[in-house]
Amino acid sequence: MPQTSHAQTPTIQITVINESTVVGDADVVRTVAALQEQVTNDFRPVWGVDAELTIIAKGTQPPAGSWWLVILDDSDQANALGYHDLTSEGLPIGKIFAASDIKAGTSWTVTASHELLEMLADPNINLTVFVQNTNTAGMLYAYEVCDACEDDSLGYEIDNILVSDFVYPAWFESFRPEGSTQLDLQNRMQKPFELLAGGYIGVFDVTAGSGWQQQTADKHPANLLHRGAVGTRRERRSVPHELWINSLPQRKIVGNAQKYRQNLETILQRREAAA
Repeated sequence: MPQTSHAQTPTIQITVINESTVVGDADVVRTVAALQEQVTNDFRPVWGVDAELTIIAKGTQPPAGSWWLVILDDSDQANALGYHDLTSEGLPIGKIFAASDIKAGTSWTVTASHELLEMLADPNINLTVFVQNTNTAGMLYAYEVCDACEDDSLGYEIDNILVSDFVYPAWFESFRPEGSTQLDLQNRMQKPFELLAGGYIGVFDVTAGSGWQQQTADKHPANLLHRGAVGTRRERRSVPHELWINSLPQRKIVGNAQKYRQNLETILQRREAAA
């Protein structure tokens, strides 16, 4: 397929913010280095978009105009700190719930890769592909580039950091004959809209009136994990944009984060005293 030259490729500035209590800054540095390699070396030639990732220290103001990639414990912490549907400037934001991943036995680095690539491919979470079945019926497929090959077992390593596989634009092109072109980076898929084991995709039946549903490889309804926690892309896609909420200003988030960590420390002290 034609590839975009580096000179023609837009470079998005992305600020990486670590507010998680379970992921250390050293791990974030290693992971962000791997994500930078993935975006520039693997993703950019296929999708025509590049990004420059910059980690900021806790309490630091993100640069104006940057998108945010925020590492958090879970959706409760996101709400407590004030990270909502968009940055405080109304720009795209991606959220990784590292503690939730750890509890579920999944890789937070794969989730970080997943969220980053999908934010770059569809920053406004509103792109779809329409497959028309008849002159009055059809399906909308969410333009999510990692969902179909979501499972950790399908990922690959960059400098010993596990990252997500992703589909190529051809995956969304129903006219492609089976086996005729590469459909994902790891070259595991053979036909458009194929879902690998553990993968899924959001679908919207335009005549059913049922809204967005998650379709899995076995065509059965998705489980609760696939529904998506509050604040994830899957959840936000089903929320009208006029109901999206900007994140709080960073100075307010910093204050909330300090209170959050103090509350956690108090809880731990009380548990130790009661033991």
